[in-house]
Amino acid sequence: MSDTPPRVLNLSEAFTRVEGLWAPHVAAELNGQQIKLARIEGAFDWHAHAEEDEAFLVVAGRMRLEFEDGERELGEGDLCVVPRGIRHRPVADEECHIVLFEPAGTRNTGDAVSERTVTSLRSV
Repeated sequence: MSDTPPRVLNLSEAFTRVEGLWAPHVAAELNGQQIKLARIEGAFDWHAHAEEDEAFLVVAGRMRLEFEDGERELGEGDLCVVPRGIRHRPVADEECHIVLFEPAGTRNTGDAVSERTVTSLRSV
């Protein structure tokens, strides 16, 4: 165990180090979970995570989560947990900054593989 106090991460500053859209960066890890930051704009791939729930927290901007049977609008400060197995697609009409909470190793495109699939995560 380290005697060094844990770091404090300022989210606004950390988002300036997130390179590219739809490229999640790891901000922190705890108990087998990762907290990821992403800048998003446009529509992402339809996908599901068979084994993992996924939480979306909007820090700046607006987005919507589209589902096969409807959608949910999220603004700054809104949080939505997508249960495992539910097909969804994040969409942002303008750039939006989000925090994702999910188990380490969760693939950003879930059961889909595309040019947006990230295989190596950067840290902020």
